[in-house]
Amino acid sequence: MPHLAAARYGKDNIRVYKVERDEKTGMQDVTEMTVRVLLEGDIDPSYTTADNSVIVPTDTMKQTTYLMAKQHPVNPPELYASILASHFTDTYKHIHSAHVKVVQHRWTRMAVDGEPHPHSFMRDGAETRNVEVVSKEGHGITIRSAIVGLLVLKSTGSAFHGFIQDEYTILKPVNDRIMSTEVDCGWTWKTFKDLDNVQSAVPKFDETWKAAREITLKTFATDSSASVQNTMYKMCDQILTAEKNVDAVDYALPNKHYFEIGEWWYPWHAIDDC
Repeated sequence: MPHLAAARYGKDNIRVYKVERDEKTGMQDVTEMTVRVLLEGDIDPSYTTADNSVIVPTDTMKQTTYLMAKQHPVNPPELYASILASHFTDTYKHIHSAHVKVVQHRWTRMAVDGEPHPHSFMRDGAETRNVEVVSKEGHGITIRSAIVGLLVLKSTGSAFHGFIQDEYTILKPVNDRIMSTEVDCGWTWKTFKDLDNVQSAVPKFDETWKAAREITLKTFATDSSASVQNTMYKMCDQILTAEKNVDAVDYALPNKHYFEIGEWWYPWHAIDDC
């Protein structure tokens, strides 16, 4: 007999935009997010017997996402995602696990005539601040924060040599090369018992995001890199030292190669003869 091994369903690409206005100063702050909600629980009948009585509609997920953003802070995103995930596991007793992913898009305030403009912003890069939260019945709340899409490059200060060379290797050792990558840096927090514990940690979320970004950029720029993996290990070590409530750090630093073009093919002697 066939059986349902596992099931998870939900709503992706929920676009959320919130404006917060300071009536006294006239300054406005904007937050744009793309949100995904996935639910797990006692939902097998919807698959096996077409019984939808156990289904929280995906449109309900979308509307709940909007209402939670209206009623609660959306910053830091770790708090908002935890509030949203906890809502589903607290409200629907047959839902035992809620997975919420928040991608916060970058809007930087414009400066006009050297002064910050009260309500104008620019997208100054593809970098996003990502958060993935799981609220699981009986297991608390797990949070992974991340920096994604941070494109960096340095024109020197990177080498790669001493690697295995055999009959399959054509790569030549180099003592100096261009180094470029698109940073995906994530850090997983120690499990929070409940939403109250998440709320008590709110100041640490922004502080750690800033520290992780600064560590990443400074280490990338200043490290005399013997390899990408050694550089990322140094980054991980510093983030773990900076915040004791972080349980693990992960990096993906895919190489974006810049190859030197040889000049052996160009007839420089012809120019000299002229």
